[in-house]
Amino acid sequence: MDPNSVKSTLSNLAFENVMAAAARDYKKEMLAQEKAQSSTSVNQEVDLDELMDHPELEKLHADRIAALKKEAEKREALKRQGHGEYREISEGDFLGEVTGSEKVVCHFYHKEFYRCKVMDKHLKALASKHLDTKFIKLDAENAPFFVTKLAVKTLPCVLIFN
Repeated sequence: MDPNSVKSTLSNLAFENVMAAAARDYKKEMLAQEKAQSSTSVNQEVDLDELMDHPELEKLHADRIAALKKEAEKREALKRQGHGEYREISEGDFLGEVTGSEKVVCHFYHKEFYRCKVMDKHLKALASKHLDTKFIKLDAENAPFFVTKLAVKTLPCVLIFN
C-alpha cells in the first residue's frame, strides 16, 4: 500500500464525516427555526382573536357599516331623482330637472346630427359611472326658448350646471 493513497483515503473519510456533521447541524437549525416560527404564528393567531373582540374594533366596524348604509341610501335617492341614467327631457321639464339636482350635465342635440349621436354614446357611458351627476338631453329644435337664453350656437352643445 502506498502511504499517499492511505493518507488520501483517510482525508476523504474525514472530509465526509465533517460534511455529514455539518448537514446534521444545519438540519437541526432549520427545525429549530421552523418550530420558533410556528410558535410565533400561534401567538399571532391568539392576538388576532383577542383583537376581534376588542370594543374599539367593534365600534369601527359598526361605524363603517353605518357609513356604507348611508351611502347606499344616498345612491338610491339619487337614482329616484334620475341620476345614473341618460334621458331625454322636454323644454317644460328643463328648469325642474336643472334646479332639482346639485350637478347636471345637459346635452343640446339635433336628432339627425352624427356628432350629436356620438356625444350621446359618451354621455350615456358617463351617466352610469357618475351617480352624483344627472345627465339629460334636450332636443334643440323643440326648445327654442332655452337655446336662445343659453346662447347655444353650435350642436352638439353640452352645458354643465353646478
